Amino acid sequence: MAIARQVLCLSAFLSLPHIRSEPLRYSVAEERESGSVVGNVAEDAGLAPAQLSARRARLASEDGRQHFRLERGTGRLVLAERLDREELCGQAATCTLPFELVLANPLQFLRVEVAVEDINDHAPVFPEEEVTFKIPERSDPGSRFPLVGARDLDIGSNSIQAYSISPENEYFSVNFGSRIKGKKYVELVLQKPLDREEQAEMGFSVIATDGGYPPRSGTTEIRIVVLDVNDNSPIFAQELYVGQVLENAPEGSVVLSVLATDLDVGPNGDISYEFSQGMGQSDSAFVIDPVSGEIKLTKPLDFEDAENHELLVQARDGGGLSAICKVLVEVVDVNDNAPELVVSSFSSPLPENALPGTVVTLFTVRDRDSGANGKISCALEDQLSFSLRPAYKNYYELVTVSTLDREETAQYILSVTAADAGSPPLTTTQTFTVDISDVNDNAPVFNQTSYTMYVHENNVPTVLVGAVSAADADLGSNAKVTYSLSLAHLTEQPPCSCISVNSENGDVFVLRPLDYEQVKQIEVLVSASDAGSPPLSTNVTVCLVVVDENDNAPLVLYPSQDSNPPSSELVPMSSEVGYLVTKVVAVDVDSGQNSWLSYHLLRATDPGLFVVGAQSGEVRLRRVVTERDAVKQKLIVLVRDNGRSPLSATATLSVLLLSDFSDVRLPHSSLATEDEADSLTMYLIISLVFVSLLFLASMAAFVTLKVCKRKELKGGHMLYGAGNLQSDLADVAAAGTLPHPYCYEISLTTGSGNSEFKFLKPILPSVPPQHCTMGRGTDYEQDFPHGPITMEEVAPDKPGTLSAEQFSSLSFK
Repeated sequence: MAIARQVLCLSAFLSLPHIRSEPLRYSVAEERESGSVVGNVAEDAGLAPAQLSARRARLASEDGRQHFRLERGTGRLVLAERLDREELCGQAATCTLPFELVLANPLQFLRVEVAVEDINDHAPVFPEEEVTFKIPERSDPGSRFPLVGARDLDIGSNSIQAYSISPENEYFSVNFGSRIKGKKYVELVLQKPLDREEQAEMGFSVIATDGGYPPRSGTTEIRIVVLDVNDNSPIFAQELYVGQVLENAPEGSVVLSVLATDLDVGPNGDISYEFSQGMGQSDSAFVIDPVSGEIKLTKPLDFEDAENHELLVQARDGGGLSAICKVLVEVVDVNDNAPELVVSSFSSPLPENALPGTVVTLFTVRDRDSGANGKISCALEDQLSFSLRPAYKNYYELVTVSTLDREETAQYILSVTAADAGSPPLTTTQTFTVDISDVNDNAPVFNQTSYTMYVHENNVPTVLVGAVSAADADLGSNAKVTYSLSLAHLTEQPPCSCISVNSENGDVFVLRPLDYEQVKQIEVLVSASDAGSPPLSTNVTVCLVVVDENDNAPLVLYPSQDSNPPSSELVPMSSEVGYLVTKVVAVDVDSGQNSWLSYHLLRATDPGLFVVGAQSGEVRLRRVVTERDAVKQKLIVLVRDNGRSPLSATATLSVLLLSDFSDVRLPHSSLATEDEADSLTMYLIISLVFVSLLFLASMAAFVTLKVCKRKELKGGHMLYGAGNLQSDLADVAAAGTLPHPYCYEISLTTGSGNSEFKFLKPILPSVPPQHCTMGRGTDYEQDFPHGPITMEEVAPDKPGTLSAEQFSSLSFK
């Protein structure tokens, strides 16, 4: 939790950089105990100690190491560990540890720098415990013999301040000073010539003393060997050699060559090269050729560990004289370290309604190389919804730049590439996978802009007529859709109670039977709502169309069938063929083809005298009226609709054939009485004939009828011409609203007074009307090769209609 708090504070610190321009500077001596007070940060920053806790004050450093600790209660800055200046900064003149004091709410940064001061905790140390000098006996006074000085890890006044000889002698003194770039040297100075015969060897100590309090010292033993007449020492061409080497130079690479000369000849002039002992660990990386003076690498160097190496090379001649030069090897940085990305905070998943500018991740980049090799640039690869922006120093923020849409992209894979400026540049790619969490920002969407559903009238209750379907692009409960009937406006009436919608799957049901004649169409509004918070909804219009069924029989309007006695139509006997007797008018409350009506002559006193228009219902004379025709004619007209299960009704007509209109004065009551008496007389006569004559009379009548028919066929006589009938039928087929013409085949007995209706059938619709003829014998068989069709098509078995069995049994005059 403490680390998380630090990361959040650092994230906020880098998002809104408010940084104090002048840092707070403190100093502390090295090697102090942990917990030692460095300074009061709260007081120096002008903050109350209570503010440090309230604003969650913390320390942050670039390298992540915590050398100091902040006491929030008192505002004091104390040591978190014992500090060693030599370990932290080496031989640097100054040693400063920088870090930031981070405050939150509001975000504020205070830079703090603590200088670590040196104390005299190291004594001078000579690289060699004993040094031997071989000095010719005739060396001139003032001759100088370089001595490898002692090393003191302290700096300033705590470093070496003086050298002395103990015990003091008359031959030598020690000289200590600076020559090149402040570099110090130590040498023995010959005060007077040596005499090997007088003293072949001598010894004394050289003491190095620093300036600390109390002072510390180091000692090396000097052994002087007096040689015989070698009065020229080696001399280097340069006192300081500087060489550069790439840090990736392979083993065995030549760094540089040193050169020393000696005016002596023979063994006294032979020079050999070697490194002075005790130069530190860096010496192991180099080797010098004792003859040529070439300095080579024994292992690869690392610029990040040490930027330069100091070497002391000693040239010694055969007579024992030597010279020392300094070699400074500068390591040239090579771009061998790729940038590093250190993530401080990362937020995922990210809500899709996150505002632009929301911080996704905070990270820092660093490169151990220097110069251009350590200069880092960061880039975000091919991403339009996010961007990268610098926060503070080498910190970067990855933020959103536009609104997010989970339905469009549910996951983003962001690749941040850090590249240095080296040649060739090195790169490091860090991948961030950002998941987008769902927000209820999408209303359900129907798969259609509107729905049209159909239901047949007289439907069964709770019949399924269709379904609506809506989808929601969100996830989870935000995408769960429920359906309900809705009001288009608050002031409108509640939705129709005859329609219901299933809330789960959107199935639409009709709850009760509907009547097309009462309602033809119903429109309702169906709402689809998701389960988000707050929920979103969408409405769609559902139009329920009631499909008509043939559930209404035709209704005869004229002539009225309720009048008693029925009215009679008057037809002059002198009327011509086609004379309009009357017109049957009927209606059907159904629609479409269920209301298309056709009219058929079902029965008539004299079927050959009248014809009925199939579409118009007009009753016309088919032939000229003769004296043999009965004065009173009774017709039954069948009115049938065009439904799949056709319904029909009948209209009864009475027609009076009058020679002139004086007969019209007869009252209707007498006509009706006469009609009833005639019918009763006819039935009595028929019954009497059948009872009296029985079988003999029947047979005689049958034989006589057959003989008469044969004579008429042989003579070529026909009661009605085929041409007239075909013409009339064609007229009927051409008029009206029925989709297919009907032709009727009629067979009549001879004689005008006693006609018998044999059969009446429609011809198949595929047969053209002009192929329908009337006749008997061979002509009849050619026109109707398939035989007669029953009356089931004319009068289906429905209430108020005639069945096929009833119709085939009809016979009247």
